[in-house]
Amino acid sequence: MSMQDPLSDMLTHIRNAGSASLTETAMPTSKFKKAVAEVLKEEGYIKNYTEKGKGVEKELVIQVKYYKRKPVIEGIKRVSKPSCRIYCGGKEIPKVRNGLGTVILSTPQGVISGTKAKNLNVGGEILCYVW
Repeated sequence: MSMQDPLSDMLTHIRNAGSASLTETAMPTSKFKKAVAEVLKEEGYIKNYTEKGKGVEKELVIQVKYYKRKPVIEGIKRVSKPSCRIYCGGKEIPKVRNGLGTVILSTPQGVISGTKAKNLNVGGEILCYVW
């Protein structure tokens, strides 16, 4: 079975792990997924992430973060899809939940959060919203 959209698969793994109250979830790794996991860690949505295995069988293991027995990630939504890409400029970066959430962008400077992109005044592809 081929995977058409690895990022939405990653987001679904994280969402399902939180709703099932799991401490961690594992998925096939890539540089792109690691970059998104790094942004989620910097913004405080996950505890940590690690790589396990060697070669082709490498897995990205994400530790889900909880607060008062509820997952910190209340919602996570894929915006730009392989069939319909969504872009924004440096001055048009959207707010998620009136500033209580985070937008993750793929920019020429790499995968970064919306607040960092605003400070750098750089736009790019809107990957997902996290709240």
